[in-house]
Amino acid sequence: MLLIKNATIIDSENAKYDGKKRDLLIEKGIITDIKTRINKTKIETFDAKGANLSIGWLDIGVQVGDPGYEHREDMDSISQAAAAGGFTAIACQPNTNPVVDSKAEVLYIKNNAAHQLVDLYPIGAVSKDCQGVDITEMYDMRNSGAIAFSDGQQSIQDNGLMMRALQYVKAFDGLIINHPHDKAVGGNGIIHEGKVSTSLGMQGLSNLAEEMMVQRDINLAEYTDSNLHIANISTAGAVEMIRQAKAKGLKVTTSVAAINLVLDDTVLEDFDSNYKVLPPLREQSDIQALKEGLKDGTIDIISSNHTPLEEEAKKLEFVYADFGIIALEITYALCNTYLKGGMRSKKMIQKLGVNPRQLLGLPIPKIAIGEKANFTIFDPNHTWTFSKSAIYSKSANTPFIGTPLKGKVLAVVNNDRYWKNNINNK
Repeated sequence: MLLIKNATIIDSENAKYDGKKRDLLIEKGIITDIKTRINKTKIETFDAKGANLSIGWLDIGVQVGDPGYEHREDMDSISQAAAAGGFTAIACQPNTNPVVDSKAEVLYIKNNAAHQLVDLYPIGAVSKDCQGVDITEMYDMRNSGAIAFSDGQQSIQDNGLMMRALQYVKAFDGLIINHPHDKAVGGNGIIHEGKVSTSLGMQGLSNLAEEMMVQRDINLAEYTDSNLHIANISTAGAVEMIRQAKAKGLKVTTSVAAINLVLDDTVLEDFDSNYKVLPPLREQSDIQALKEGLKDGTIDIISSNHTPLEEEAKKLEFVYADFGIIALEITYALCNTYLKGGMRSKKMIQKLGVNPRQLLGLPIPKIAIGEKANFTIFDPNHTWTFSKSAIYSKSANTPFIGTPLKGKVLAVVNNDRYWKNNINNK
């Protein structure tokens, strides 16, 4: 039994409680009472002190190390990192070892995640071993619990394979997720192609490498009339292409990684390899276009693009370091801090909690008596400094340690379990 006190409920789907300060009583994982004041003694109590309470959030694409890369992340650590960031569910990318490319691997994730605080949903691979050659048995994986299909960090390069994948999933109204990166165009580029790459003497990665694949995928989605999600866009051109696709009524959605909303490529001037990410950090004009895309609904979802890496893969000369950053714990805080009021809490919850579930065909939690307790408690005005002690991931590849932030997750409730943030860093 758990009593949440003094929480301001943010729930645009329920006018009865939206914007109201309420106490909530949870028994055996179910909300049994919601009132202005609930008097209960001798039970565990969390005083939200006027902080906000919303439905739990979901991250649509997380690199989970288990199986094969447990030294980077395992089921327990990813669940803790997600909870610390306010996520009560994550969709797991298939880039493990072995790759999640059959029902056996899908069931492995589901069975090993069954007792976690955070719901872990497997994404099945589109191609065997994510090699982009032979298509997988997506129908079998779907029946075993895969919620979508993607080659994750390995963009689908072959046009025919991408078309066949879109046609395949149409039979069961499935979803293909692709990260847009044309390797033939991108070549050996490691940072955004522009003034900074020229001044630093590093191989540039042009906007064209992303935009050519975005246009290809939109064309194939239109041809097949199938569901497509373009993951983690970063350029102004990509935003405009997807805006036009939506205006045509195509079944196309998109997401953006938090770091690509808040930082441009000028931070690379110190050669900190923790800023080496894919898609790369772009220019201010791209960031402004991404913000406009969020505002007008072109961009549906904000993601963490959480990619844990061991020190041996990251603490290298910039050219040789792997792409990737951990961000589950601070995705909300980064957006709340750097977007400077450009997104109010309701809009943020839409991008973090509602839209991801709608995309994946998952039920949206409800804040109502008799419903399962699945929610996030957060304080948008809490100022704090991100420290090593606030990292729950097994990896620490992030440039944000020591960064002052505004907006903090205080607790999450899900699966009849409860996590609260005991770190009182200011």
